[in-house]
Amino acid sequence: MRVTISQIRQMKQKGDKIAMLTAYDYTTARIVDEVGLPLVLVGDSLGMVILGYETTIPTTMEEMLNHTRAVARGTKQAMVIGDMPFMSYHITTQDALRNAARFIQEGGAQAVKLEGGLNVAEKVRSIVNCGIPVIGHIGLVPQSIHQLGGFKAQGKTLDKAMELIKDAKALEDAGAFAIVLETIPVQLAKIISQKIAIPTIGIGSGAGCDGQVLVINDLLGLSINFIPGHAKQYAKLVDIMSSAIAEYYTEVKTGSFPTEKQSFHMNESILAELKQKLT
Repeated sequence: MRVTISQIRQMKQKGDKIAMLTAYDYTTARIVDEVGLPLVLVGDSLGMVILGYETTIPTTMEEMLNHTRAVARGTKQAMVIGDMPFMSYHITTQDALRNAARFIQEGGAQAVKLEGGLNVAEKVRSIVNCGIPVIGHIGLVPQSIHQLGGFKAQGKTLDKAMELIKDAKALEDAGAFAIVLETIPVQLAKIISQKIAIPTIGIGSGAGCDGQVLVINDLLGLSINFIPGHAKQYAKLVDIMSSAIAEYYTEVKTGSFPTEKQSFHMNESILAELKQKLT
């Protein structure tokens, strides 16, 4: 049985911290699922860490659905959340409903995530009313990076802090079952977490949130050009991969790979017949 939104809500009520990670492919999703994490997010961050875009903005619905399908196939217990990409829910409520439904029907996800607060609350309400669970996302919202003026902390002034509190409440009232708080002051994140009944999932917002999420490439040390200040590297797979690839390259060049262990042989009698036919 997959994790349900009721179980996620109960985790907050019990004080159990909620761990969420991104995944973008079958193999990674299977590993994350077997470890036991309850939430797997197919983030539109795949545009940056997998597809090489400079921001998340160019990421398309088709790209998101393709990776969501792979992650869904790799999981049995975790709830898979599809991240609705830029302009997939911004224009009309009908667009939002159609694209949210595609994540469930075509992508195999059990929930969707979208960015924004008061400005998207009615769309969240409509999606929830159709039976699709929704996670909200406020604070640093990468799809609005040009309007925000870069990847920087949000909610540092009194006015902005009050806006984020109102955004969180609006998402809760609209039926979201959890909210991602990205890169906001730890004190504000704690206040929001205490003021709403649904779980908060922090990223760069401190330990006062009800849970945490990281981009798995950052966690594993697979980020090549940039490591966000909020991320912790639990491994450095870039170094391990570089070393392994360099060793393979050397062995191919010197002829020491493959060896007999990696080779297959033909039956000698068949080989003899083959050679006879070729003469």
